[in-house]
Amino acid sequence: MQLPSVLGVFAHPDDESLVAGGVLARHAAAGARTGVVTATWAPGTHRAVELSEALRILGAGVPRLLGYADARVPESAAGCPRFLDASLDGAVGRLVRHIREFRPDVLVTHDAYGSSGHPDHVHTHRVTLLAARAAGLPDLYPQAGPAWRPGAVRVAVHPRSGAGELADLVAGAGKKLWTVPDEAVTVTVDVRPWVGRKWAAIRAHASEAARDRSLPHLLAGLPVAARNRILGTEWFVRHDLTPGPVA
Repeated sequence: MQLPSVLGVFAHPDDESLVAGGVLARHAAAGARTGVVTATWAPGTHRAVELSEALRILGAGVPRLLGYADARVPESAAGCPRFLDASLDGAVGRLVRHIREFRPDVLVTHDAYGSSGHPDHVHTHRVTLLAARAAGLPDLYPQAGPAWRPGAVRVAVHPRSGAGELADLVAGAGKKLWTVPDEAVTVTVDVRPWVGRKWAAIRAHASEAARDRSLPHLLAGLPVAARNRILGTEWFVRHDLTPGPVA
């Protein structure tokens, strides 16, 4: 079965591996085109370098960076606005250019809760939904290339019934995992065959894994079987669009 091309859009380096690393690895292994756009951190920073290695492991090409600063780390893109403070029109336009260049069948991004509630995650969700529509309107952002509509946007979620181990793990670090009712989930992907590659990509973000309360650090402290259970399934809510080029 031919799998669709996928362009992920995420807030920070490491989100791609944690949120959709299994899907990206699965599609790449099947010969589908995959790529990742990251909203924050600038080229040349240590986290951009780590992102490059993670994408190599996942088969997702080279980093595509919007170049904004992380909400909590202004030095992540020195001299550039925080993603949250940047012009909405400007951010959508930058992402539209990547969508039109890549021409994905499917976009994958954070859900409206951002899983953890991080403001950069939530804002990435908003910008992605706007850009997915705008990319298909030829009179919007004409300088960004020929119009293109993805077939769907998949937003990554955690169903309430499947989030127990992960929710407990992050609660132990004083954080909350935002979940959705089980019936809201429309796509469930078993990524256990690719969990080794997914974990290797997460570990490539070494500076994040070194932070005591980060999710990569918490996952590293688990027995392998427990970690694989948490990482072995990815869930999404699919929002259908009309696919293909636009006259």
